[in-house]
Amino acid sequence: MNQFYKNLALWLVIGIVLIALFNIFNKPIVVQSEVVFSEFMDQVEQGQVNEVMIRGDSISGKYMDGQAFQTTAPPKDPDLIRALREKNVRIVVVAPEQTSWYMSILISWFPMLLLLGIWIFFMRQMQAGGGKAMSFGKSRARLSETKNRTTFKDVAGVDEAKEELHEIIEFLKEPQKFSKLGGKIPKGVLLVGPPGTGKTLLARAISGEANVPFFSISGSDFVEMFVGVGASRVRDLFEQGKKNSPCLIFIDEIDAVGRHRGAGMGGGHDEREQTLNQLLVEMDGFENNEGVILIAATNRPDVLDPALLRPGRFDRQVVVSRPDVKGRDGILKVHTSTVPLTDEVDLKIIARGTPGFTGADLANLVNEAALLAARNDKKAVAMDDFEEAKDKVLMGVERRSMVISEKEKKTTAYHEAGHALVASLLPGTDPLHKVTIIPRGRALGVTMQLPMDEQHTYQKNYLYNSLAILMGGRCAEEICLGEMTTGAGNDIERATEMARKMVCEWGMSEKMGPLSYGSKEEQVFLGKDFSNQKNFSDQTAKLIDQEVKTLVMGGYNRATELLKTNRDVLENLSQALLERETLSGDEVKNIIDGKNDSDPDSSGGEPEKIQPEVPVEKMQAKKEDSDKGLLGGGSMPDPTPA
Repeated sequence: MNQFYKNLALWLVIGIVLIALFNIFNKPIVVQSEVVFSEFMDQVEQGQVNEVMIRGDSISGKYMDGQAFQTTAPPKDPDLIRALREKNVRIVVVAPEQTSWYMSILISWFPMLLLLGIWIFFMRQMQAGGGKAMSFGKSRARLSETKNRTTFKDVAGVDEAKEELHEIIEFLKEPQKFSKLGGKIPKGVLLVGPPGTGKTLLARAISGEANVPFFSISGSDFVEMFVGVGASRVRDLFEQGKKNSPCLIFIDEIDAVGRHRGAGMGGGHDEREQTLNQLLVEMDGFENNEGVILIAATNRPDVLDPALLRPGRFDRQVVVSRPDVKGRDGILKVHTSTVPLTDEVDLKIIARGTPGFTGADLANLVNEAALLAARNDKKAVAMDDFEEAKDKVLMGVERRSMVISEKEKKTTAYHEAGHALVASLLPGTDPLHKVTIIPRGRALGVTMQLPMDEQHTYQKNYLYNSLAILMGGRCAEEICLGEMTTGAGNDIERATEMARKMVCEWGMSEKMGPLSYGSKEEQVFLGKDFSNQKNFSDQTAKLIDQEVKTLVMGGYNRATELLKTNRDVLENLSQALLERETLSGDEVKNIIDGKNDSDPDSSGGEPEKIQPEVPVEKMQAKKEDSDKGLLGGGSMPDPTPA
């Protein structure tokens, strides 16, 4: 009721301002050149008046010198017209305007009528929509529609997450099945996973499967420029949920309002923290929210407030991870259900050749393949379209129109050949997939490896080999061309970062021992997003730098020795790249083994064997192999520990 009187006072003030403005602008206009009637008659007798216009009792006109004037004549003066005619004054008579009585009333009462109309509109809005005219604090949650609903049939590759969420739906449909054993319905479910793994899609599937009201809202919809709006919207959201209980509420990107408290420069009372506090109270406070289940999604669980993650608020954390081979096969079946395919297309081979892809990546792959087929006027999408689309997504778009001198092309060929030869000669490395000197994305050349199996941890020897492979491009340039180029800039950067992690994080340095150097301290006033803080002495820092240099130079020396020993193979591989521009893993192997490759296809066909898998970090690294000058394609990424 207090809010009603506040709104009433606001609109009364607006009405008073409108009336005041109307009165100000409705004042009669005063003409500065109005003369006395007797003076006007004197001017007429002296012959100084040129013409007049008579409108009722009002007379206006011009003197002989062109100056305008205006006066008011006595009503029905019989001598006025005679005097004007005697002096040959031009006379124009205009009938006075007739204003109807209802128009006069309308003009006079227009401000009040306008205020009355606004008031009626405002009252109807308050009665119909809970105060839409002043709905800053109302929740913007949208109730799901019944048409074109997504179901669990449209979701693949996340079977464990589907099972967890399907149990929530069964709880809503048959609560007695669980409550008879003393079980309570979970209050919240947090979907955690990398971008593109299908968290929002899962929420839409829950909406389609559950026969209960489903409200969806984004985390950024809570906080706006007005103070207190976020907390008010949270209260209104849960009030709507209680009215429609049992129901589901989905908050996408909850890290927009759920970040760790105390992470702002304003202390602990900024608008976002008030919103989070209200959310915490609504989820598990004094009031009971039976039948209201909150589902949230985020890809940044590390920045969420601990109070939000405790049992009683988000009881379950469902990890939506990247799909494995079986999951990718299922996702491809879903996305290709509306795409015409040729008989040769085998989705299992595509699934094994797209390691580390998320659901969004696979959807993009299918779309790119369909666009390529349409561009070539095909009636169905073929296997080669998928292969070309995969290379486009993994390595970037081919830039065949880019003008490259023969010298730069030769340097790039030696650089990529160095990567490929070292990767092929070292034992225990990932198989070589493709080598190309065609500019792709921001790189002038790319060397790509794909591992045989899923890798979650990395051995020490594997990392040593990775350092050597990263140094292979620079070593080949020095051995064959006798000079250094900027093409190895990104390789050196990644090798240095990998070696530093081996020393400081993974304890793989014999001199430094199995210790962790540099703590990830939480900067409360700087957003908790800053990395390692120095917690060791300057002497230790010097030793760390020496060990990092030792590891990188060790890989450099191993690559140099291998390339010098196999100089003739390096030359043959470089010449083959210059001739064909792209070589597959099998073609590189034939060149190293000294076999004659009878297939002169410059496109470098794909090997027929099923492509192995690779973590997504390895793919993303391929598209970031640019620094300045020549780019080394980055055959090895920076491994991430389990």
